[in-house]
Amino acid sequence: MTDLGPVAWPPVPIRTERLVLRESEGRDRAVFVELHASPEVHTYLGGPRPRDELERELPAVPERWPGSFVVELDGAMIGQILLRRAPGRLRPAVEGKVDLGYLFLPGVWGFGYAAEACAAALDWLDGFLPGEPVVLATQTANAASMRLAAKLGFTEVERFRAWDAEQWLGQRGGRPA
Repeated sequence: MTDLGPVAWPPVPIRTERLVLRESEGRDRAVFVELHASPEVHTYLGGPRPRDELERELPAVPERWPGSFVVELDGAMIGQILLRRAPGRLRPAVEGKVDLGYLFLPGVWGFGYAAEACAAALDWLDGFLPGEPVVLATQTANAASMRLAAKLGFTEVERFRAWDAEQWLGQRGGRPA
């Protein structure tokens, strides 16, 4: 994935009704390990990574790059929002578009935090890159992610098979893919 281009980074923390989106800090490292080692989080993402491997490889301040937001609730990290340019080698329809990704700890699923955080991150992106098309891919079997995509205004561009499962690609903004 490549950078977003002319965006100010790090941003001033983004505050929503319940959440703060901010750049990662050293205190977030343990939650990054948990997110990437969690079988529940990675059910539709190809499986978790080994915890010991993550402990060895993650830097002291993980995921510190433009477009990577820590999602914080009551002072603690609960997830991550990712905005990055997608290379066309994955799917021609995503070439050069911004890709939205998200990971949340299972204990916070079902409370609307992902929708609130993704909407805030998309609003931030719209402030820097108005009208920029954004894509989102998910497995069709991931019902929660499919509902979130619809709630955020993504419409289907295509379905395809990858990683032994049917995938859904949606787009929001810009001209249709």
